Amino acid sequence: MKIALFGNPNTGKTTVFNQLTDSYAYVGNWSGVTVEKKIGKINHSFVSIIDLPGVYSLNPLTKDEAVAADFLLHESFDQTLNILNAAQLKRNLLLTIELLEYGKPTVLVLNMMDIVKKQGLELNPTILGNELHATVFQTDARTNKGMDTLKSFLISNPSLTSSQLFQLDYGKRVESIIHEGQNLLTTTYQHEVRFARWLMIQFLAGNKMIEEFIDANHYDLLVPLKKDPQLLEDTIYSVRLEFIEALLKKATLKEATQKTTALTKKIDRLTTHPILGMPLFLILFYLMFKLTFDWVGGPLSDLLDAFLSGPFSSNSSLFLTWLGANDLIHSLIVDGLIAGVGGVLVFMPQIFVLFACISFLEDSGYMARAALVMDRLMELVGLNGKAFIPLLIGFGCNVPGIMAARTIEQPKERLITSLISPFMSCSARLPIYSLFIAAFFEKNQALIVLSLYVLGILVAIILAKCYSLIFKTTDSSIFIVDLPEYNLPKLAILWRGTWDKGKGFVKKAGTVIFGGTVLIWSLSYFNASGVASSIDTSFMAAIGSFLAPFFVPLGFYSWQAVSAIITGVLAKEVVGSTLLILFHVSGESALIGQLSSVFTPLQAYSFLVFVLLYIPCFAVLGAIKAETGSWFWAIYSAVSSFIIAYVVSFMIYQTGILLHF
Repeated sequence: MKIALFGNPNTGKTTVFNQLTDSYAYVGNWSGVTVEKKIGKINHSFVSIIDLPGVYSLNPLTKDEAVAADFLLHESFDQTLNILNAAQLKRNLLLTIELLEYGKPTVLVLNMMDIVKKQGLELNPTILGNELHATVFQTDARTNKGMDTLKSFLISNPSLTSSQLFQLDYGKRVESIIHEGQNLLTTTYQHEVRFARWLMIQFLAGNKMIEEFIDANHYDLLVPLKKDPQLLEDTIYSVRLEFIEALLKKATLKEATQKTTALTKKIDRLTTHPILGMPLFLILFYLMFKLTFDWVGGPLSDLLDAFLSGPFSSNSSLFLTWLGANDLIHSLIVDGLIAGVGGVLVFMPQIFVLFACISFLEDSGYMARAALVMDRLMELVGLNGKAFIPLLIGFGCNVPGIMAARTIEQPKERLITSLISPFMSCSARLPIYSLFIAAFFEKNQALIVLSLYVLGILVAIILAKCYSLIFKTTDSSIFIVDLPEYNLPKLAILWRGTWDKGKGFVKKAGTVIFGGTVLIWSLSYFNASGVASSIDTSFMAAIGSFLAPFFVPLGFYSWQAVSAIITGVLAKEVVGSTLLILFHVSGESALIGQLSSVFTPLQAYSFLVFVLLYIPCFAVLGAIKAETGSWFWAIYSAVSSFIIAYVVSFMIYQTGILLHF
C-alpha cells in the first residue's frame, strides 16, 4: 500500500515521516526538478510512505513545489496522510480541503499538540473528522507522542473510509461551471467523476500546474468555461475560508488563552525589530562562538588533543616498533594518519558544540526570525529572506546550502544564491580557525571568528548586489516564513539535530581526510630520487616553494602554508592535516608553536581570510554544477572566488602594514 504524505512547511512533516519509517531512502530526484524523492517503509509492514515537498497549496510557486500537484496528476497511490500544525489550523486546512476534494481516503494528523496545550486551546477531533470525512489523530512528533498509535493504525487499517463524501458547495454559478466541465471530462476525455470534479475546481481556482496539464492534453473545450477568472478564484477561496472558520468555531472547545502567544509577541518585538534585530543576531552568534571556542568546545578539544598527540601517538609508535614495522609504515601511520586525521578529529568537540548551538536556535524558533530580519537586508541587494536560509545552512556545509536554493522560484535569484553560498564559513574551516586563533588571538577568539563569519556574509551580499545588477533581476521571489511559538528544545531533539549535522564531519575524516592525508604524506616523504632526505627536499616542498612568491603580497609565503592552501581545494579540513604533516608535529599544541615561527598575527589573519574566501572544495563545485546544470558556473565560481580571496587578503594585509599592525 502506498501512502502520499502532504503538509505545509514547518508542520513537522519530515519528523513524522522519520518517526513512522524509522529510516528512509532517497530514491533519485522527482522528474524535471532537483528535489529529492523520499520513500520510506513502515517497519514490519507492506506500507510505503512517499514524502512530498512541503506546500501551502496545490498551486505551486516553485518547480519543486509543483511536485505535489504533478504527483496527484500522474502517480497512483492508495491513501493521503496530511500533516497539520494544530496551532495554525485555519491556514493549514486550505491545503487539506484541496486534498480531500481529490477523493482519496485521508488521515489527518494534528501535529504539534504540545504548542496547542501551552496555548490553552482545546479541539474536538471527532467533530473535525466527521465534518471533513477523514480519520483524525493528535500527535507531537518531536517527542514521539501519539506516533505509535498512528503507526499501528496505518499498518492495521489498509482500507480507510473514502473521503469522497466531502464536497463543498461553491455557489450556483461556480457549481454550474464545475458540472459542465466535469461532464466534458467524464464523457469526452474519459476521466473518473471524482478526479474530473477536482480537476475543474483546481482549474477554476487558477492552479498554473493544472492549466499546463489541460493545455498539454488539448482539453480545449474546457478553456471557454473559465470566464472572469479572478471572480471564480476569489469565490472558491472565500467559500473555503468561510467553511474553515465555521468548522473551527464548531470544533474549538476552548479558545487559546494567548499567554504563550503574548510572550512570543513580546520577544518578537526585540528579535524582529528593524534596528535591534541585527545587533541581537550578531550577539547571539558571538555567544555561540564563545561556547564553541572558549567555554566548552575549546577545553574539550584540548583534552582530546592531549590524548591523541600524547599517549595515543607515543603508544602507537611503541606498538609499531614492537611489531617490527619498517620506517615507511611507521612514518605513514604516526606522522601521516595519526598526525593528519587525528589533528582534524581533535576539533570534533568544537564542531559538535557549534552544531548544538545552531540546532538550539533552530528548534527554539529563533532562526525563522533571523531570516525575517535578514529579509530587509536581502531586499537591498535584489534577493529576499528566502535566500538567507540557504546561506544559513551553509554555515554547516555549503553543499546542502546550495541545494536548499532550490526553494527559490526565480531562476536568476536561485543562481545568485548558489554563487554566493560558498562564501559562508562552513564547519570545515573551523579546525583551521581553531589552530590560528589559539596561536595568535587567544584573548579574542570568539571575536576573530565572528569577524570572519561577518566578512563572508558581507562579501556575499556585495556580490549579490553586483550579480542582481548584471543579471537584471526584476522578478522577485515570494518570501513566506512561519514564525512558530518559542519553545525550549528537548535534549533528544537537540542531539538528533546535532548528530545529523555533525556526522558528515566524522564521515569525511574516514574518507576524504584519510585519503588526502595519505596523499600529502606521500608528497612530503618522497622526491624524484625516492625517499626524501628531509621534508624540505620533498615533492610538496618543491611545489609549495615554486608557488610561494605569488602569495608574498598577501603576507604568507612559507612553502608549508602555500601547500596547505593547495590541498585545501580537496576539502578544507585537509588544510590542518597538511600543516601538521609538513611541520612534522603531532597535535595542536605542538603545531601552534611552529605556526608562530612563520606567521605574524597580521599574516595569520590574512591567511584565514584567504581560506574563508578562496576556491570552494570539490564537493561544493560539484553541487554548483549539479544545481545549475553547467560546468561553466562551477569553473566560474572557482576562478572568481580565488580572485576575490586574493584581492581581499591583499587589502587586509597591505592596510595592516600601513597601519603598523
